[in-house]
Amino acid sequence: MLRQAASRLKTAETAISDGNYPYSIRSSQECVELSLKASLRLLGIEYPKKHDVSRAMLRFRERYPGWFPVERFAKTSTRLAKLREPAMYGEEESLTPPEALFTEEEARKALEEAKEVYRYVERMVKEVEGR
Repeated sequence: MLRQAASRLKTAETAISDGNYPYSIRSSQECVELSLKASLRLLGIEYPKKHDVSRAMLRFRERYPGWFPVERFAKTSTRLAKLREPAMYGEEESLTPPEALFTEEEARKALEEAKEVYRYVERMVKEVEGR
């Protein structure tokens, strides 16, 4: 899962370079989702089969290392999961395409959040593996 998350980070960076901000946001969301699901699996918790895993994280917050910002990453998960559909389909009621909904600044913020989540989960993996 973490390997897949890393691929999403690369995709998000490329999408920003190409000016495709909605796709960057979606790829960042997928990175966060995959990273956090990897963290749950690492803790022996079966992750929910949905895009936002914040409830499971908060329910089992005591299993995370003390240095892992569970609450902040749960908020990140929820925030980006809410952007997933508009980033793909736009606002269907108003017929607003995804490209009209997101700015470069929003895409860069999502990417930075995804990078941070990824780094923290990568650290968890390394600690468990003893590296």
